[in-house]
Amino acid sequence: MRFYITVLPLLAALAVVPSTNAGIIAYGICQTGCNTVAVACYAAAGFTFGTVVAAAAAPAAILGCNSALGTCSAACAATALIAPIP
Repeated sequence: MRFYITVLPLLAALAVVPSTNAGIIAYGICQTGCNTVAVACYAAAGFTFGTVVAAAAAPAAILGCNSALGTCSAACAATALIAPIP
C-alpha cells in the first residue's frame, strides 16, 4: 500500500514533464564531431583535410583518418534512424 502512496504521485508528476526530441539536430551535431576529429587527425598527420586527392597515393595515416571518419559517420547515421524526429 505504501508503494502506491509514494510512487504514483511521482509517476504522475513525471508524466506531465515535457520531453524533447533531437532527431536531425543530434545527427548534425554528431557529424560535426566526426568531421572535427577528422580535421584534427589530418593535422596530426601533417595534411590539410580535403586536399588529399588520390586515395591510392595517400599515406597510411590519411587512410586511417578516412576509415575512422567513415565509421563515425556510419554510427551517426545509425543513431539518426533510432532517434525520434520531432
